[in-house]
Amino acid sequence: MSVTFLRWGTDELSLLIHLDPAGPARLLAVGEAAALPDPDREADVCARLIRRALPLVEIQTAGDGRLGTSGKRHVDGALSARLRCTGHEEDGNAQESVRTLRVRMVDDTTGLTATGVLRLRAGLPVVHSEVLLWNVGRAPVTLEYVSSFTLSNLARRLPAGVRWEDGLSLWLAANPWSGEFRWSRATLAERGLYDVGMAAFGQTGSKNRIAVTSTGSWSSSEHLPMGAVEESGSGRALAWQIEHNGSWHAELGDRFSDVYLALSGPTDREHQWRHRLDPGKDFRTVPAAVAVVSEGGLQAAVGALTAHRRATRRHHQDLEQLPVVFNDFMNSLMGEPSTKALLPLVDAASAAGAEVFCIDAGWFDAGPPGLAGPGGVPGWWDAVGEWQEAPSRFPGGLGEVIDRISAAGMVPGLWLEPEVVGVHSPLASALPDEAFFRRDGIRLTEWGRHQLDLRHPAARAHLDTVVDRLVRDYGVGYIKLDYNIDIGAGTDGPTGSDSPGDGLLAANRAYLDWLDAVLDRHPGLVLESCAAGGSRTDHAILSRLPIHSVTDQQDFRLIPAIAAAAPTAVTPEQGAIWAYPQAEHTDAELGTVMISAMLGRVHLSGRPDQLSSEQMALVCEALAVYKTYRHLLPTARPFWPLGLPGWRDGWLALALTVQDGTTLLALWRRRGAPEVVTVPLPEAGPPRVLFEAGTPARLEWDECGRTLRAALPAEGSAVLIALDVVHGP
Repeated sequence: MSVTFLRWGTDELSLLIHLDPAGPARLLAVGEAAALPDPDREADVCARLIRRALPLVEIQTAGDGRLGTSGKRHVDGALSARLRCTGHEEDGNAQESVRTLRVRMVDDTTGLTATGVLRLRAGLPVVHSEVLLWNVGRAPVTLEYVSSFTLSNLARRLPAGVRWEDGLSLWLAANPWSGEFRWSRATLAERGLYDVGMAAFGQTGSKNRIAVTSTGSWSSSEHLPMGAVEESGSGRALAWQIEHNGSWHAELGDRFSDVYLALSGPTDREHQWRHRLDPGKDFRTVPAAVAVVSEGGLQAAVGALTAHRRATRRHHQDLEQLPVVFNDFMNSLMGEPSTKALLPLVDAASAAGAEVFCIDAGWFDAGPPGLAGPGGVPGWWDAVGEWQEAPSRFPGGLGEVIDRISAAGMVPGLWLEPEVVGVHSPLASALPDEAFFRRDGIRLTEWGRHQLDLRHPAARAHLDTVVDRLVRDYGVGYIKLDYNIDIGAGTDGPTGSDSPGDGLLAANRAYLDWLDAVLDRHPGLVLESCAAGGSRTDHAILSRLPIHSVTDQQDFRLIPAIAAAAPTAVTPEQGAIWAYPQAEHTDAELGTVMISAMLGRVHLSGRPDQLSSEQMALVCEALAVYKTYRHLLPTARPFWPLGLPGWRDGWLALALTVQDGTTLLALWRRRGAPEVVTVPLPEAGPPRVLFEAGTPARLEWDECGRTLRAALPAEGSAVLIALDVVHGP
């Protein structure tokens, strides 16, 4: 083959790739086709792009290291520089829904081949990327870093005279427990990356980077596996998500007076990951998806990722039906279920309009109620694993409660934490050591629990038996899968793991494989994703499970900031928000409690059995209203007319545009906020109230300015509004 430029893409997104038989393939630019440089007419521009561009795949191996850089950056790997492009193949055409490009490269020194696999879907400005490696050489190669996606020249379209450190901003989302989805925007300079001027002296750049990483089995316990780069003032933005349920890494750095982005799964430096690739063996990176938009900034890019998430997930009827789920945990029984406590809740949940009733943690606990375990958790915490009902809690059997749920017209559900076994569980000694995470031959323990390794047949057989038994014996149609520990860097057992991080990656994939197999056996079963609230909010999980618990937040005054931001990472029809009414709530507070869940999946909890008839009527009204439009949520596009919600913002707004053009808008007025807010809604029409409680809202629509002036007289109140598009004659 000869040196060539490949322009490949769809109407929504195109890629410019440099193919060099004497060097690595390089992704030069991504965007709308008209904005990509023309190699025939802009040869000098393309030459600069080539010089600054990283190889399509960055690889670092033991014994080779990096060339031309130092510090902690994962670029300029020596093996990457030796790669040469050997060809490419395209699958699909402009008329097909999915197009795939495979770019092949080889390192002649080691015999390692690398294939970059890029996919585009019609109608979406999103590229999906992963890398396949295969050792066709005669000796093992020890991998220490392999990128899933690299892109350089992020500053190529900044106006002349604008420094990239000021002209590019980076959006990141901190994701603290019970305070999830905390997005913030800062320029690259404000995040610590500067053009230090050393490229003019023959250096690569500053040797620094902005790095965001997650180590362990909670993929989103500190940051979402997401981010975005936005050009100031232009509306252009690039947003990414790393689609993995374990360790991951993202970094931006400067290189030859421009900026690169590199995304990956686990690495040696950050995650204790090394993988020995023997001759004849292959390796696949974790996937990543990147959305690129020319206008609308971060919000438009999030909209594109929302469409990508819907297009690439497993089909399930739950995603169409969106039943209201009652769960007895949050601000309700809090892990102390029993026949006596549950039966009044079953009746009240049914009366309110719930369609699923999930019995949460504790149904298996044979200890006395209220017994405390290590670290303030319930006494059953370090004894879980067998998942058998506790006769002391259910004198007539758990089946009595299950039958009551079914007789009330609701689908029965149960809580499980399948991946852990308590240190005091009989199962801890019944299963072999090899069925658990280990390091240096020692079984790992975290907060009184061991972690099952689902690569081992005994671990997987145990969980299969549990799920099949619960479905068969109790007729459950809903299982909440929780996960409340982070096991750390990983496991170096069983044989076959080359490092703790390598063991974790394989175990992460084994868990996904187990989920797929459960749903293959029980296609109607609904599996809920939960991990200490939103600590495992990633597309690897959410592409398989139809509903996701996004938070453990117990304060109804704080949950609106979480609910309003959740659609940045979770589609509205999957994001479950707690609605926990209490007898002490005022009408305005009940309105806030219910509205916080009404633009997503409703997780009803609290104590509906203790509400007054007037309070119960408000809950019933809210759920009845929700059921009139919930069928529109699976195609709704989220946006934030007041900007992404801050944790302490006085006013919060979440809007969804549905298929017919109607806008659903939730507004929250928090303590200390002014009574009136003006909301810009350029694509909406006159408002009508769908649900409110307490003193009515006052709404004024400015047709010329396309703005809504809303007044909520009570602090700590909310309103749900529909704005209908006015069609011309």
